[in-house]
Amino acid sequence: MTTYHAIVWIDRREAHVLMFDREHVESQRIKSRSHHVATGGHAGSHGMKHGRGPSASGHHSGSGGHDNADETFYHSVAQALVGVHEVLVTGPAEAKSEFRAHCQRHDKAVDKAIVDVVTCDHPSDPQLVAMARKYFLKYDQRAADPSQR
Repeated sequence: MTTYHAIVWIDRREAHVLMFDREHVESQRIKSRSHHVATGGHAGSHGMKHGRGPSASGHHSGSGGHDNADETFYHSVAQALVGVHEVLVTGPAEAKSEFRAHCQRHDKAVDKAIVDVVTCDHPSDPQLVAMARKYFLKYDQRAADPSQR
């Protein structure tokens, strides 16, 4: 299904890709193959070792934070969006920004289609589509008005 709009809800475990037009919605769930499990790295965890070089435990990088993003997962999500003209990216944490950065580096056509990155918790797929329809209505109206550029 080729559509003009899509919304992506993404975290490090899965992505919900919803492409839609006035009458149809097509959804796809893409699972990460990474087995990343946050084992700490936050206040009070593993004895202040977070960000302390190789002694940091869990799946965290030596410089602090989590290991590199799952590029294969992000590329699979980007491939699902090929041909979509406007994409809204949402999610609860850093995966949405990591996905955007991946697209800027590796999937430039999809990056050009991303109109915004918005934080949201865990809405249902129908709630995501409603959010996207409302967002794109305002976005498209602004884009059509030269005084809003």
